[in-house]
Amino acid sequence: MVTGNEPVVLVTGGSRRVGAAIVQRLHREGWRVAIHYRASQPEATALADQLNAIRPNSALTVAAELLEVAALAPLVAHVVEHFGRLDALVNNASTYYATPIGDIAMQDWEALMGSNLRAPLFLAQAAAPHLKASGGSIVNITDIHTERPMPDYVVYNVAKAGLRGLTHALARDLAPAVRVNAVAPGPIAWPDDGQIASAERERILAQVPLGREGGVGQVAEAVKYLICDAHFVTGHTINVDGGRSIAL
Repeated sequence: MVTGNEPVVLVTGGSRRVGAAIVQRLHREGWRVAIHYRASQPEATALADQLNAIRPNSALTVAAELLEVAALAPLVAHVVEHFGRLDALVNNASTYYATPIGDIAMQDWEALMGSNLRAPLFLAQAAAPHLKASGGSIVNITDIHTERPMPDYVVYNVAKAGLRGLTHALARDLAPAVRVNAVAPGPIAWPDDGQIASAERERILAQVPLGREGGVGQVAEAVKYLICDAHFVTGHTINVDGGRSIAL
């Protein structure tokens, strides 16, 4: 066990993109960080090495397949065993791809619902006793399309809408000891796999009142606010979208 008084956060999908930005932002705030990854082991290790060079024994990497429910409680237990406590959980890991009606298969349902909704629920359940002990919090990363679904992404839309509902339900059930909130990104960072063509990106940005892509740091700042500063906020979702949700 690594002893210390600094608070501890577990960030799923914490090795890259939005997850890495959240990890880095909370680490700058003095937190110790558990960086979960599934396949991005080199990125997770490099990030942990960078953070441990800044502050020794402040970062840990943890591997788990979030679709395996049996792996979720041991994931939380490993973080608590290593750091001795858990003060926050950020459910950031996500699967995202189109599922047009007529082409939806059971494996699509399992992959999209499993990563975006089922895993956050069972991670929250495993983390709850530790978060109650520390007076901690949960932040779920949802999507602005929980309110206005994207065409042809029906299963993803439903999964993220469920995650928003889970945020509200957990906020009620875990109060008063644990706060539960969400951040709903808009056009922050485009998918790496090119599933959104450049013309579609231009169309989306044309709908953003602020007229630009946000950047992952904006999501990280919202997460930091909800975890570190918003001590009287629970059951709330912050849209980080440049105003797109009011223009759709």
